[in-house]
Amino acid sequence: MTATLTDRLERCYTGVVHDILRGMGLRNFTLPPELRPLMPERALAGPAFTIRGKQAQGADAHETLLAWTGLLSKAPAGTIWTSQPNDRIVAHMGELSAETLRNKGVRGAVCDGFVRDTNFLLELGFQTWSRGFTPRDIVGHWLPDATDVEIRIGDVDIAPGDYLVGDRDGMIRVPAALVEDVIERSEKAMATESLVRKGILAG
Repeated sequence: MTATLTDRLERCYTGVVHDILRGMGLRNFTLPPELRPLMPERALAGPAFTIRGKQAQGADAHETLLAWTGLLSKAPAGTIWTSQPNDRIVAHMGELSAETLRNKGVRGAVCDGFVRDTNFLLELGFQTWSRGFTPRDIVGHWLPDATDVEIRIGDVDIAPGDYLVGDRDGMIRVPAALVEDVIERSEKAMATESLVRKGILAG
């Protein structure tokens, strides 16, 4: 069922999803525009696997690497790696991590921070949203704090299992409890728009 919802949501462009959510009376569901996709031509949708972290400057290098590999092992297939690292210094996604996640069936990543190895991420085809790039890594600097907890990106609260949908225009959170309704309304709106467009073009 999740895969079906994910596929359907991924076919809904964010403009229509935004308008549906606004019409339902929701607020604070659009992620900051500074978050951008590595491959703007590709949409990304799916339920969020949430990660929260913290700076740990001076932490043991082995401890940070061990914590990171443990984090990668927890990500379920079919989800989007959704990270609030509370850090704007080091990269929170890179080649080996992305390849590990992709092989596990993770659909992509959304990091409210920086990433690295961008050419490799492009070659892997692992869709990654971020605020920018840096070659610096997490070693001795950053530790995960919790997974499957509510996080906040910008003014958007994202609970574990909430759905995300993103395209060239930006990214939106859809509450898990509303996702089926939102998809149905979005599909109807897009079908109506398509008919109107055909009518206009036909004169």
